[in-house]
Amino acid sequence: MSTSITIEVAYALPQQQYILPIMVEIGTTAAQAVQLSGILQMCPELNSSSLKLGIYGALVKADTILKQHDRVEIYRPLLADPKEARRRRAQMDTTHKKKAALAAL
Repeated sequence: MSTSITIEVAYALPQQQYILPIMVEIGTTAAQAVQLSGILQMCPELNSSSLKLGIYGALVKADTILKQHDRVEIYRPLLADPKEARRRRAQMDTTHKKKAALAAL
């Protein structure tokens, strides 16, 4: 019986995407897979102590044990709070509608 599994570590930047297939020992955690993949050396902006990790879109803890064919995803921090951005867009729509109504008079 094999003692290793195949997984992927994924990280996406606006201009580049990394998907790194690696073999790891059974019992490897998500954080260990990130270290073993070499992504931290390729992308020095990543801070291994504060990474948000997921497996196929679901957030996981760094100590989550991986299974065969899991894809560990490294998430970048959000540039804007989604609620605040939605609020600003709604306010802009209201402003544009008022201007259009005044221009029609």
